[in-house]
Amino acid sequence: MDSSKLLIALFVFQVFFPCHMSIQAAPENSDLFREYIGAEFNNVKFTDVPIDSNVEFHFILSFATDYDSTSGSPSPTNGKFNVFWDSDNLSPSQVSSIKSTHSNVKVALSLGGDSVGDSYAYFDPSSVDSWVSNAVSSLTDIIQEYHLDGIDIDYEHFNADPDTFAECIGKLVKTLKNNGVISFASIAPFDDDDVQSHYKALWQSYGDLIDYVNFQFYAYDQGTTVSQFINYFNTQSSNYNGGKVLASFISDGSGGLTPENGFFTACSRLKSENKLHGIFVWSADDSKRNGFRYEKQSQALLAISH
Repeated sequence: MDSSKLLIALFVFQVFFPCHMSIQAAPENSDLFREYIGAEFNNVKFTDVPIDSNVEFHFILSFATDYDSTSGSPSPTNGKFNVFWDSDNLSPSQVSSIKSTHSNVKVALSLGGDSVGDSYAYFDPSSVDSWVSNAVSSLTDIIQEYHLDGIDIDYEHFNADPDTFAECIGKLVKTLKNNGVISFASIAPFDDDDVQSHYKALWQSYGDLIDYVNFQFYAYDQGTTVSQFINYFNTQSSNYNGGKVLASFISDGSGGLTPENGFFTACSRLKSENKLHGIFVWSADDSKRNGFRYEKQSQALLAISH
């Protein structure tokens, strides 16, 4: 090959395979806003929540759980999921309506949650294969009935080791995606050794199938400062390396960095570093009291050219 052809070949290679490709592939700023809704049965509706047309907006129904919903003392059902959110106010027709009114809205459901009735909700499979089979079947039915787009994993208590959790959830997400039932999946860990061991095992084996990490930064102590929040964010971004870790606050102010104490300052700083992959809030049920003030502020920040 003569030198001119070699130069052209090198030039073409540079154009199609730029050396900064690996940097480009890292998660960047995003306009994603997500909000949990329906766990507290206080009649909150999708239409109560302000939706900015310039963001990508996900409602996350809370919760569907594999416990029976009929008895006074709920018991685990090995992957046979039931609806435990306020389905009177957040029904299939209301899902269809909010999505047809707002083309930027998608709706997901969250699996597990902290409790069922007065007891903890445990991840409690009989076996990987039986749990996955039941979960795929029951969740496909619920997702299709409610016109949903994705799932979120929010188990917080475990009667199974991390590898079993990883295999069950990983195979569930993979099957639902392969079947075209969902288009995205997220996980919702927080800073607790047992919780992290389960979610990090899932991330290690199936992280490529997890689109967003809804890390519960509000589970840190009340009174978290901006600099502490940034440190926590960087720590969890390395725990879930390559993942889109979202910033978060709890709207009753009970933990973490609150909007009043600098949450949006922290988000602006992350945005300036190209690390604001989105914001999520727990929860619409609580925000109803303050007129969704911080939902509006979150979306305004995300909507500024990301």
